[in-house]
Formats: sequence, structure tokens, C-alpha cells
Amino acid sequence: MTIIGPDRTGLVESIARVVAEHGGNWLESRMSRLGGEFAGILRIELPAGNRQALIDALQTLQGRGLTVVVRPGAEAAAAPGRPATLEIVGHDRPGIVRQITGALAGAGVNVEEFSSECVSAPMSGEMLFKASARLQLPESCNVAALKANLEKIAGELLADISFAELGSR
Repeated sequence: MTIIGPDRTGLVESIARVVAEHGGNWLESRMSRLGGEFAGILRIELPAGNRQALIDALQTLQGRGLTVVVRPGAEAAAAPGRPATLEIVGHDRPGIVRQITGALAGAGVNVEEFSSECVSAPMSGEMLFKASARLQLPESCNVAALKANLEKIAGELLADISFAELGSR
């Protein structure tokens, strides 16, 4: 399920209440407030006979300015490959995300989770770009070449990049 719209106090509780009232079990979610807007994705488990009733109940949330999309899904399978993390900190400028994700896509890397923000540098007050990502490396990934490419980009961007492979899932 995805939910987007104006943020307000009690929004997540209202979604959780509707899910619980229809026998749903909240399995996992990612939710955030950005620029006054709320965006969330969640995965629930629901008795098959309750699906339409849940969708109908969610329509009342849509009447409050939210867009709710419910998609049936299969059991989430573990992604093939090796997990890794990436962190970036550098002076803000247009194109950082494009350059980094371009290198990742070129190596066949899947970005499973990505978050970023611009913050004021402690001493200078300049805007810093900070990002972190959870990645899934394909078995065929040449990690040394990927690291070299990311380090080259970091040099061009005057940014610090930290890349680490994680243990097996």
C-alpha cells in the first residue's frame, strides 16, 4: 500500500486503525514527512475475504486529501546478491544523486533504500549534501571497479564516500 498527501497529526494512527479493524497485520513500512507532505509505503497481511472491505474503508482517508493505492503482492523474497551500504557527505550541488546512482546502475547494483538531506555545515554554514543507501550487489559485480568509480566521482564532487559490503543475509 502507498499513501501520499498532506501531513497531519494522527495520520499513521488512522491508517493503523483501519488496517487493524479489518484483521490486518502490519508487516513493514517506510514513512516520512518531506516539505509538509506525507509519503508512506507499507506491507500488510490481510485475510483474503477482508481485502475489499479494507479498500472501501481506505476510501474515507482519500476523502481527507490522501491518495491511497493498494496492490496485492506475493510474499517478499530475499533479493539475490550481496548487501552493501553507501554513505555520501559533500558540498551540495545539482547532479550528485544522478552521478552516484548512474555508477550504481551501470554496475547492476539495486538501490533498496535511499535517504538524503541538505544540512548546514557546522563551522562554515555552507550547505552539505548527506545521503545513505542500502544496496544489493549482483553476484557478477566487480566491487573493486565499482569502488574505484565511486571514488573518482567523490573526487569530482569533493565529497566523502563510504562503501561497505555487509555479511550475508
